[in-house]
Amino acid sequence: MQHTLIAKVENKPGVLNRVASLFRRRNFNIESLNVGQTENPDISRMTIVVENKGNNAKIVEANLYKLVNVIDVQDLTNQPTVTRDLALIKVKVDAIKRAEVVNLANIFRAKIVDVASDSVIVEIAGTEEKIEGLVELLSPFGILEMVRTGQVAMMRGDSPGVRHTPGANGHQSNNNKNTKVN
Repeated sequence: MQHTLIAKVENKPGVLNRVASLFRRRNFNIESLNVGQTENPDISRMTIVVENKGNNAKIVEANLYKLVNVIDVQDLTNQPTVTRDLALIKVKVDAIKRAEVVNLANIFRAKIVDVASDSVIVEIAGTEEKIEGLVELLSPFGILEMVRTGQVAMMRGDSPGVRHTPGANGHQSNNNKNTKVN
């Protein structure tokens, strides 16, 4: 089962390395990692998807919020969420096959973002299943190249999900961990 975590972190150098190192030390393979700026330019949002190995995922989650520069951790696993992924897929086509690829793209509400004499690039955004479905149908044409962003996720409605917030439940806030007292 996949485990999806959202971590809000300070937008500073080295934060991504510290988070990735935590998962490496716990021997977790990160299935998807997406990092981007939030509505506040000083805060980044990480969407981390890992394969859940029993209670080990909960241990990593509990340790994640203790890292320096981590502001908040939200567990979206088994919560009502909206998840999206984006893929660019370069497909080998000739003049005859181009129309078939365009029709497939239209069925999946994907866009053709580049056309060359021997290929097209298809852009698709949606669920992992939707993207996998299009990839499967485009494979017989010949996929020359593909890149995916990885999942981004957000809770539906007002529900906060399951949170681990530094400073809550008697834990020290990360912002004060390295404060020097004179």
